[in-house]
Amino acid sequence: MIKIYNTDLQTGKTEEITEFKKGSWINLVNPSTEEIKKVCDSINIQEDFIRYSLDLEEKARIDQEEEDNTTLFVVDVPVIEKSDDSVLYTTIPLGMIVVRDDFFITVSLRKNKVIEDMGKNKLRGFATYKKSRLIFQILYANSSLFLTYLKQISKETEITEAKLKDSMKNKELLKMLSLEKSLVYFSTSLKSNEVVMEKTMKGKIIKLYEDDEDLLEDAIIENKQAIEMGKIYSDILSGTMDAYASLISNNLNVVMKFLASITLVIAVPTMISSFWGMNVVLPFETSSIGFPIIITVCVVLTLIVAWWLKKKDMF
Repeated sequence: MIKIYNTDLQTGKTEEITEFKKGSWINLVNPSTEEIKKVCDSINIQEDFIRYSLDLEEKARIDQEEEDNTTLFVVDVPVIEKSDDSVLYTTIPLGMIVVRDDFFITVSLRKNKVIEDMGKNKLRGFATYKKSRLIFQILYANSSLFLTYLKQISKETEITEAKLKDSMKNKELLKMLSLEKSLVYFSTSLKSNEVVMEKTMKGKIIKLYEDDEDLLEDAIIENKQAIEMGKIYSDILSGTMDAYASLISNNLNVVMKFLASITLVIAVPTMISSFWGMNVVLPFETSSIGFPIIITVCVVLTLIVAWWLKKKDMF
């Protein structure tokens, strides 16, 4: 999918257009081979810069092509993957390409909230021809989105933990495992993004204006907060998982001990009944009250065994 936006210099209004106009923003979401070729031929850049951002394994980095005078910024953005039983917070690469002083391109494999808000003109001071500011606005919005999702993860952890207290089900445990995995993804991506922002802050990659520099500093601060928050949540969740693993193991031991005690109690009347079922002469065999006597003996011995097990804290 290709969408092109342009901000009018006179009115400051941003509208979607159909032609590749200088100063415009080109947004590519899971583009086809034909769409990639069309963009590259129209604005004269290499296809590799676009394809890099479509690789899920691509790490956050900065790359420059002096021949085409293009600069590629790759950062990780958070996304939510939903299935029937669980929700996984993960990240995907987002490519930002500055083509000379003419175009600004964003490339991603799927829709994400950062670019959607940008397309809806929700970013303050948004203008397609301000390439540096666009990058820093995206970096700031991305760091803020990480913080938002981390808070959501924290709330979901509390909800799942409350459910686990009532019943130890695999569904809740798998949910906790999914959230722990999400925090690992976030932590790795945030650290990679931090390297990109720190490198950009030096001013050797792209020109920094005073207002833009403040915005980049805010983005770095937000990212650092997200890193610290992710570490705290990860430590808490890891400790909670370990505690519940020990609790589940202890509960299993209690159940096994109870079942063993029940087996011993039931074994007493079963053993006595087996003796009187043999084809040999036994006491009370010919007595008219033999059956009640045997039943009474079984009950008494069973109660004694149960009392003894209770005393030993086995019941």
